[in-house]
Amino acid sequence: MAKTSVFSQIIAGELPAKRIFEDEQCIVIEDRSPQAPTHLLIIPREPLVSLADAQKEDAPLLGHLLWVASELARRLGLQDGFRLVINNGRGAGQTVFHLHIHLLAQRKMREADLAQGLPE
Repeated sequence: MAKTSVFSQIIAGELPAKRIFEDEQCIVIEDRSPQAPTHLLIIPREPLVSLADAQKEDAPLLGHLLWVASELARRLGLQDGFRLVINNGRGAGQTVFHLHIHLLAQRKMREADLAQGLPE
């Protein structure tokens, strides 16, 4: 049997996390190892492994995740500067194999940040 991801455990309430937002499709938590003053993780309740594993029928969910990111940016007053990052696969730094989007803000982002990827 496959190991349950840490995000599935958080969604199920088995592990604690500071929840910022949740609805029927996703939850948003604070990253435990923030790379910026604002570092949130937008996590679908459906355990997609990665963006590359998404199918056409996942398009509404993927769109919803982006809408949630923009809504949170508005609520937090971050419209003038935030970054969304999806690490896909080990080669891109993905260590939790449950699709999630990093929302980072309130730190000057550099090109080197993109080249190195973000630690999970």
